[in-house]
Amino acid sequence: MSRITGILRRTFGIVREHVGTDHFGNNYYFIPEQTTWTGKRLRAKRMVVPANPAVHEYTEGNIPIEWDAWIRGRRKEPPSIEELTMNESYRQEIKLKTRELEEKDRDLQAEEYKEGLVARTAAKGHAAATVYGKQEVSEEPSSTANTFQPGSWMPSSKK
Repeated sequence: MSRITGILRRTFGIVREHVGTDHFGNNYYFIPEQTTWTGKRLRAKRMVVPANPAVHEYTEGNIPIEWDAWIRGRRKEPPSIEELTMNESYRQEIKLKTRELEEKDRDLQAEEYKEGLVARTAAKGHAAATVYGKQEVSEEPSSTANTFQPGSWMPSSKK
């Protein structure tokens, strides 16, 4: 920290240096480690000034992953424009490949269904359930609360 910046910081308060801007318009700043006039050391900070400052309108994805990693201290250097564009094109490529793979899988399932290799069940419920696909009369007491009559159920005599 140079002498002049130290004097400016003590005189005018926090001095932050602009590190970069993302494609959403968010500005990123770095506040270097400082010493207050009492001698207390303040650690270095990283911050973002959002393009849309309304906190209630923040959604996940308003800050790119690379910038989020820099803000949280997971990386030392801020991301470059080349890195951001390369990662964004890679994400788009992955989305395209995923969409193509899902279409292939959907077509393959339809073809297997036509050939009879895959059966679609009409039964509802879970296969591990004891009454899957069949209705049996139960000897256990049951009630719908509206039609219950005290003394109407009699236990079976089987033992």
